[in-house]
Amino acid sequence: MSCAFVTGGVFVRGGVAALARSRVESTRRVVAGSARVRMMATEIVPGVSFDTIAREWRFKWSADNDKKSLEEAQKVLDEALPKLKALDGIKDVQRVVCGGCLDFKVITSLSADKYGDWEAAGFAPEEDFLGKVKAIDGISTVETQTFTIMPM
Repeated sequence: MSCAFVTGGVFVRGGVAALARSRVESTRRVVAGSARVRMMATEIVPGVSFDTIAREWRFKWSADNDKKSLEEAQKVLDEALPKLKALDGIKDVQRVVCGGCLDFKVITSLSADKYGDWEAAGFAPEEDFLGKVKAIDGISTVETQTFTIMPM
């Protein structure tokens, strides 16, 4: 599902990545003889800004067979981690597991100015990862979501 935002009087369709592309401002500074590019935060509305966009892969696992689906899902994540951690603009890769509601989530956070490149590449290795977890007995409700994320 695509989202739309109104920012600075401009209507932006296409979700948070489109918003970031419409508002990314970079400044070049020279620090101790070396050039450094700094990403400026994008403001959605006054007080709500971001410089990080995350992609979440989530699904439910089963407690059946001594939680075998959870064990297998972790193995698939372990295979994908080197590719995720090598993404240009990577900030963080997090895994969330809830034993009460049987959630498994992978949250990959990138600099907003680099997120569009990952989106254009199909969020690789997303297709491979999701295909492998869908094939695991006991995995259900496989979904993805894109959102901004910021420390407060």
